[in-house]
Amino acid sequence: MKKIMNSPNAPAPVGPYNHSVAFNGVLYASGQIALDPTTGQMIQEDIEQETHQVMKNIKALLDNASIGFEDIIKCSVFVSDMNNYSRINTVYATYFDDETAPARELVEVARLPKDANVEISIIAALPKG
Repeated sequence: MKKIMNSPNAPAPVGPYNHSVAFNGVLYASGQIALDPTTGQMIQEDIEQETHQVMKNIKALLDNASIGFEDIIKCSVFVSDMNNYSRINTVYATYFDDETAPARELVEVARLPKDANVEISIIAALPKG
């Protein structure tokens, strides 16, 4: 049976979905954009700050499931401008260890919710038991 897992420390979903769903030892997390969970405002001073906020929102989902970045199996990264690839990648890399970094794709898309420049969704392993 699937278990809905919403975090009080992540921004409220902007549509008819939940933060994440646990099923068969796997956490499937919805895409996160750079919404500040306290104010609901987008953090978009620059692409680095925007990416950090996305990763902070992902951390809130991981914390809620009692797991960490090392438990992420797969990341899907969506960007509005491939020219920001290296700047996003530099920030993204600070959250992972080379030995435990997940599989990933990074794809340019025409537009993201709330005109975000980056959105990241994850799949992570949950602890047994």
